[in-house]
Amino acid sequence: MIDAKVLFAGTPDFALASLRALVEKSVVPLAVLTQPDRPAGRGKKLTASPVKQYADEHGIPLLQPTTLRDASLIAEIKSLKPDIIIVAAYGLILPQEALDIPTRGCLNVHASVLPRWRGAAPIQAAILAADKSTGVSLMSMTAGLDCGPVFLSESLDIGAEETAGELHDRLAALGGRLLAENLAAIVAGEIKAIEQDESLATYAGKITTADAAMDWMLAAHDVSLKVRAYNPVPGAHFKLEEERVKCWRATAIDATGEKPGTVLSADRDGIVVSCGDGAVAMRELQRPGKGRVSAHEFAAQTKPLGRVLA
Repeated sequence: MIDAKVLFAGTPDFALASLRALVEKSVVPLAVLTQPDRPAGRGKKLTASPVKQYADEHGIPLLQPTTLRDASLIAEIKSLKPDIIIVAAYGLILPQEALDIPTRGCLNVHASVLPRWRGAAPIQAAILAADKSTGVSLMSMTAGLDCGPVFLSESLDIGAEETAGELHDRLAALGGRLLAENLAAIVAGEIKAIEQDESLATYAGKITTADAAMDWMLAAHDVSLKVRAYNPVPGAHFKLEEERVKCWRATAIDATGEKPGTVLSADRDGIVVSCGDGAVAMRELQRPGKGRVSAHEFAAQTKPLGRVLA
C-alpha cells in the first residue's frame, strides 16, 4: 500500500498507461491535471484526452488549465495538499512554484534511459539515431529539462523494423509497470535518486511536419529510419506531382543507378526509389484523403515508374 496522496498530470495514451497502473494498484489520485480538449479528426470536433476520458470514467476530479502559471490554479493545487505529483507526458512545464508544492516532490515517467534523449520526442529520436535499445526512467523533477536525478531506469531492445507507434506502446506499458512496482519504495525513501551524468546528455526536440519530409539525398538506411520514426505521427511524406503522399512502411535495399528520388521499379515487392546511397522499397502508402494501401495498389493508382519524387 502506498502511504501518499497523489496528484497525477498527463494527457496522451503514454500517460494513460501510468494512470491506469496506479488505479489498478488502488492508488487513486486526488485529481488529474490534463490538457484542455483539442480539435481532432476531419470534423475538428473538440475531443477529450485519453487521460481525461479515463478519469471521467473513474470519477477522478479533473483540472484542465491552459497554463500552470496562474495564481488561482497554484492555490487550488496547494489546497489538495498532495504528497507527490506524478507527471507522464503532460505537455505543460511545471513552474518552480508547482514543483515546490508536494511534500515528497514530483516524479516524471520519461520514455528514455536518461540522460539520453531528454526532451519532447525521445521515442522518435531513439529510432532516428538507430539506437539498439531505449527504455523508461523514473526521475525526480527539477526546473530544468529532464535533468533531475533518476530513481531507476529499465531498458528494452528496439525491433529492427519497429515503428515509433509500436515502440511507444511497449514503453507506455513499461512505464506503468515501473511506476506501480516502485512508487511505494520511492515515497518511503527506500530508492534514492542518482544525479545524471551531464556529459552524456542528448536532446530530442519537438517534431514538426517538415521534419518528416523524405529527403532522397540521404542514404537509404536513414530514409527508412525516418519512415519508422514518424509512424504514426506526423507520417513520413513525399511529393508526387501535387500530392503529398505518406509512407508508412519502407525497407532499405541494395540498388544503384538513377538520380535520387527516381522510382526504379513498382510492383508487389514495393515502390523502389533511388536514394543518395542505395534505395528504399516503400511497401505501404497513403494518398491525401485516402486509406493506406499496399505498394502494388498504389502503383496501379498512380503509375509512378520512372517518375522523380520530391
